[in-house]
Amino acid sequence: MSNITSKRFFSSSFAISNKYAKYVPASGSYPQGYKVGALKSGVKKNGNLDLSLIISETPANAAAVFTTNKFKAAPVQLSASILKENPTAIKSIVINSGCANAVTGIQGLKDANAIVNAVDSIVSPGATKQSTLCMSTGVIGQTLKMDKILPSLPKLYEEELGSTHEHWLTCAKGIMTTDTFPKLVSKQIEINGFKYTIAGLSKGAGMICPNMATLLGFFVTDAPIEQKALQSILSHAVNRSFNCISVDGDMSTNDTITALANGAAGGELITQQTVESYEAIKEAITDFAQTLSQLVVRDGEGATKFVTIKVKDALSYEDGHKVAKTISNSPLVKTALYGKDANWGRILCAIGYSDVEVNTSKTNVSFVPTDGSAELKLLINGEPEVVDEERASEILEMEDLEIKVELGTGGGVEVDYWTCDLSHEYVSINGDYRS
Repeated sequence: MSNITSKRFFSSSFAISNKYAKYVPASGSYPQGYKVGALKSGVKKNGNLDLSLIISETPANAAAVFTTNKFKAAPVQLSASILKENPTAIKSIVINSGCANAVTGIQGLKDANAIVNAVDSIVSPGATKQSTLCMSTGVIGQTLKMDKILPSLPKLYEEELGSTHEHWLTCAKGIMTTDTFPKLVSKQIEINGFKYTIAGLSKGAGMICPNMATLLGFFVTDAPIEQKALQSILSHAVNRSFNCISVDGDMSTNDTITALANGAAGGELITQQTVESYEAIKEAITDFAQTLSQLVVRDGEGATKFVTIKVKDALSYEDGHKVAKTISNSPLVKTALYGKDANWGRILCAIGYSDVEVNTSKTNVSFVPTDGSAELKLLINGEPEVVDEERASEILEMEDLEIKVELGTGGGVEVDYWTCDLSHEYVSINGDYRS
């Protein structure tokens, strides 16, 4: 147990276990017109990568979704302000890990501004508006080590940036805290005869719960997407991905998802009025966001299982989402999953206190294995089944499984949500987080 904990403390080792190696891409396709990279500024005690930079070679349209936590970190406040003032000419995203710069008062905002201005002076000299978004992640309540970060920015820009797979992977490593593997996804799509590429990276393993539930995430594309359309697409995608995951039920002060679209691949500008291309890229980015967000759950602190909660027959998307979220955040459900205990009464209890419309006489609950074998029905039309405990244990032994809930309302709305179990290791990791 102690070995795992040491890995979890600010990514003290990039040795990736066999369990997670399959989620780290060996290659990728990356959008035109971007350079990325990371270096070791010395913020992290263990000397690992802690400062990442993403730049667009031309001004990009930008969008973001921020935490709803009332104690918003300084970089969240500043980035929201910059995005409001300059949404169509963002050139850079700078991210430091190891310190969240949250609940740091006036000094925190001064430090965030100093970092943005330093990057702007390098990337966009002479610009009249701030064109860099900034993010921080790590321990709350500590001020940034500006003597480490500011001198490192010119070196990062001049020596460490590039567009290869290794540059992207290094950038993803630079934003890690308790993550055990870098989270990087890329894909190509074709719209109206033009090939567009989307790349994204995220970090997060704990303090994960909507609304938002990301810690940090970044999408960039070379597709020509209007800023208003990009914001609409991002909000839609996040609501069906990063707002549908939970590790521990805690919401961070720093959660931020950003998107940049620089149009470097050419083609007609995609707007909400170009309906066919707009819907196509919205679907592609939503699918992309779901893939990326699920990696956060797979890397949940102390998690041994990846669980899909599939809620069916809700009256509305909001109702289905609320039921799924309530089940996912239940410590009793999560600990039962860890203990391989088919205690479906805990699932039913969570459904019952989620405060949405449910037809109790038509509610069904099942465990669905991911190996293609038959589902195990636990509750049919509100009546308990005689559960084959041996079969239940077999399903709960699997790394991946699904809990299917049918609310019986006749509404027909379906919602997917992703969560993990809650283990002894989660307590160990978070009990030692600042030690």
